[in-house]
Amino acid sequence: MLVGDFVEDYEAMVPFQMLLMVGHHVDTCCPDKSAGDTVKTAIHDFEGDQTYSEKVGHNFGITIDFSEAINRDYDALVIPGGRAPEYLRLDQRVLDLVRRYNDAAKPIAAICHGAQILATAGILNGRSISCYPAVAPEVTLSGGTYIETAATFDNAHIDGNLVTAPAWPAHPAWISSLLKVLNQQDSADASE
Repeated sequence: MLVGDFVEDYEAMVPFQMLLMVGHHVDTCCPDKSAGDTVKTAIHDFEGDQTYSEKVGHNFGITIDFSEAINRDYDALVIPGGRAPEYLRLDQRVLDLVRRYNDAAKPIAAICHGAQILATAGILNGRSISCYPAVAPEVTLSGGTYIETAATFDNAHIDGNLVTAPAWPAHPAWISSLLKVLNQQDSADASE
């Protein structure tokens, strides 16, 4: 799981816990952070305003040094949203990591503003994804197709190895979709 300061609290903590709950090992990493460090989170809520509100979240633990994590071979890459993707996409190591997972057709699960990293990595041309609506212009400018979200933000979308969703209300659909893609990958690996 790729995180950074002011990652969206629910979009990091809840998927981390959900994946652990069903038996997956999950490492959390952040550029220039080491195992035992933390990142600050932000809680985004939908309270009837023209955009989401932002509140102070929690400290979220980093489990592995970034330099070690990017050299490991994990089954999937999870990219939560929040404000972290805005600056993480400026780190060439992050973009190379995303491209490597995409080239290997490994599942990449991105939610909300996580699509900013996918767009900047240049992997959306001809692909369709869901994301927070404010990120839709970046998706289309990078050659991707933005999938309209439900008014309740509770849907997920799969396009090959990309598993995307608009915001944390979609956690059940998003994580369920990621598990489906992971199971398909496991089945394909077993048949080879």
